[in-house]
Amino acid sequence: MLQPAAPRSAEILKDLVGFDTTSRNSNLALIAHVEAFFAKRGVATTRIPDETGEKANLIATIGPKDVPGFVLSGHTDVVPVDGQDWASDPFALTLREGRLYGRGSCDMKGFLACIMAKVDDMLAADLKAPIHFAFSYDEEVGCKGVPSLIEHLIATHPLPRACFVGEPTEMQVVIGHKAKRSYRAIVTGRTCHSSLAPEGVNAVEHAARLIVKIREMGLELAEGPSDPLYDVPVTTSHTGTVSGGTALNIVPDRCELAFEFRVLPGEDGDALVGEVMRFAREEIEPEMQARAPETGIAFEQISSFPGLDTAADAEVTRLAKRLAGRNDHAKVAYGTEGGRFVEIGAIPTVVVGPGSIGQAHKADEFIEVSELVKCETFLDRLIEEASA
Repeated sequence: MLQPAAPRSAEILKDLVGFDTTSRNSNLALIAHVEAFFAKRGVATTRIPDETGEKANLIATIGPKDVPGFVLSGHTDVVPVDGQDWASDPFALTLREGRLYGRGSCDMKGFLACIMAKVDDMLAADLKAPIHFAFSYDEEVGCKGVPSLIEHLIATHPLPRACFVGEPTEMQVVIGHKAKRSYRAIVTGRTCHSSLAPEGVNAVEHAARLIVKIREMGLELAEGPSDPLYDVPVTTSHTGTVSGGTALNIVPDRCELAFEFRVLPGEDGDALVGEVMRFAREEIEPEMQARAPETGIAFEQISSFPGLDTAADAEVTRLAKRLAGRNDHAKVAYGTEGGRFVEIGAIPTVVVGPGSIGQAHKADEFIEVSELVKCETFLDRLIEEASA
């Protein structure tokens, strides 16, 4: 036991954190645990596997199935702990001074624990509208799992009234987030001894030209359209990793870089990626191939997901504020599965969940116990709403 005064969700969170659901791993052990949790209470679940059979989404519904209801959505995967210096085992939930430490405690198993903690209360209530539980996989690597979940949900139930994605917002209602386009560029050159450098095609140097182009685009975007409600108010560009070369005295014949654009709603992320590709084709490759025809630059998409742009006066926004007991709203630079619910299912969506995004993805990730309490209060009010 963590402590007698902890909310019900804290004990459930202890179990969830114990599963290493880093995105590179299977999440099936956690999914089986959640299935057993619901089955013990007589609630049917639907597992939606990926093409490999190694990962799955899970859907459960409490309440009538023939009327529009509410979706509580969260992802089961977490980011790696590799190279991070943790003060305690990242996969063993640890309580210290009102904080629960563990990988995923904040992002976002804390929310999953809260909604599971309220299942008994939902079953005891006379729900007039259903509450759908949506557990997804592979959010952290591009929101790849949730599309099949959404497709199943809208094919088997009336269109929900609202979706609440429980990413950590400290229970502030987030009505907008940026879209993301991320790509890998593979630069192929021609190797030779560095003393004969002009006879080769230096993949690292040509990759550097591409990086400079991406940076210059970012500087231009910083002077373009902006939205002051966002924590970062403009569309941004970023090169995150670069790898190339084997030794100083060898002209490198390969270099890879990964870059991204985080795009305000209304801006065209595909056009920005297209500009990078055109620069490669028209400005860099002709020079490379004039010396060595086999050289060039290839692009591979890493991830892509839509932004979220819910109106401040939308019904789902007003409802979320009432359930959260606050009047403010915000927009954020990081992405969520919220945009997928709107894009695929036309489901009114906001992001609202316990914990601070400032704690996500780092060593000693934690969630305040008080945040779980606030989330459980939000869910108590949702139960009342669904029972009215």
